[in-house]
Amino acid sequence: MSAEPSSVPAVPLLTQAWLDLAFLHWAVDPADVAPLLPPGTVPDEIDGVTYVGLVAFRMHRTGWFGLPGIPYLGTFPETNVRLYSVDSEGRRGVVFRSLDASRLIAVATARIVFRLPYVWSRMDITRSGDTLAYTSTRRRPGPRGARSRIVIRVGERIGEPTGLEHFLTARWGVHGTFFGRPVFLPNAHPSWPLRRAELLDCDEDLVVAAGLPAPVGDPVSVLYSAGVAVRFGRPVTRHGDDVPRRRRT
Repeated sequence: MSAEPSSVPAVPLLTQAWLDLAFLHWAVDPADVAPLLPPGTVPDEIDGVTYVGLVAFRMHRTGWFGLPGIPYLGTFPETNVRLYSVDSEGRRGVVFRSLDASRLIAVATARIVFRLPYVWSRMDITRSGDTLAYTSTRRRPGPRGARSRIVIRVGERIGEPTGLEHFLTARWGVHGTFFGRPVFLPNAHPSWPLRRAELLDCDEDLVVAAGLPAPVGDPVSVLYSAGVAVRFGRPVTRHGDDVPRRRRT
C-alpha cells in the first residue's frame, strides 16, 4: 500500500528514520480511552473496538528543515504508548500517551517544542539473528522505574497487510495540543515493509503508567518493520491552518 497523501512540504519541518520497529497491540473499549484524547478527536475504531499500541524502535538521524540528520544526538532508542484517533476533518492519527527515549536533549526539545509527553529513560536494543530485544527503564519525569522488556522473533514478510494491520500502522500524523489548542502534526513516509513476528517475552508497565488499564492477555497483533524514512510538516489547527508562531511581548 502506498503512503497516504500529506500536507508535508518539500522542505519539511523535521526528518528522521524509524528503524527496527516492534509493534504490539491490544484491543480496548473506545469508552475507556475517549477521555484521554485531545479535544476535537474521538477514538478511531475498527469493528467496534480501538487499540493501545506499545511500539519500540530506533530513532535515526533526526534533522530539521531538510538539513542532514544528526548522527549522535538524533539517534537513540524509543518506546511509545499510543492510541488511535480521528478528528472532525477526518484525519486519522495517533495520540501519544508516553514516549520513552534515551537521549536527554531530544526529550527536552520534544517536550518544549512539540508539547509531547517524552520521558528520559535508560534503553537498549540488541539483535541476535532474527531475535530482537528492547529494554527500557524510566529515569525522569516519573513514575521512576516504569519499564518494559520486549523480545520478538522476526517472521515472514507480509505482502498485503490485513485490514487490521493497515489500521494499526497506516497513520499519517499526530493529534495533540499546542498551548491549549488542538493541533495535527502531519507526516509522510513510504509504505511500511511489514513482517509478522513472534512475541517471546513482554514484561512492561508503561501502559499502566500512561493512565490506561493493564493489558489483558497476549497482544492481538505483533509486527516488525525494518523501518522507513519520515518527513513531518508544521502543526496545523483543526481547520487546516498553520499554527501561528507566538509573538514576543
